[in-house]
Amino acid sequence: MSIELPPEKLKHLHASIKRYVAEELDQEIGDLKAGLMLDFVLKEIAPTIYNQAIADAQAYFQARVADLEGVCFEEEFGYWPPQRRRS
Repeated sequence: MSIELPPEKLKHLHASIKRYVAEELDQEIGDLKAGLMLDFVLKEIAPTIYNQAIADAQAYFQARVADLEGVCFEEEFGYWPPQRRRS
């Protein structure tokens, strides 16, 4: 599954990459280089981050489901008090 982003987010990411390179590396790059860098990150780095995020979410929900009975349990037939056994 490839990571696809809407055009407006891609535009923002291109600008962010260009700004990062300018401020941190003291170099100016154009749209082509910023796009190549973004393509690399989306294909090489982003899947690892995405997979970890999915694993984290899965672990979170599995923990909640495992405790579902403890959290969502109501005693049945609780209206009448228990009757004492007659001897």
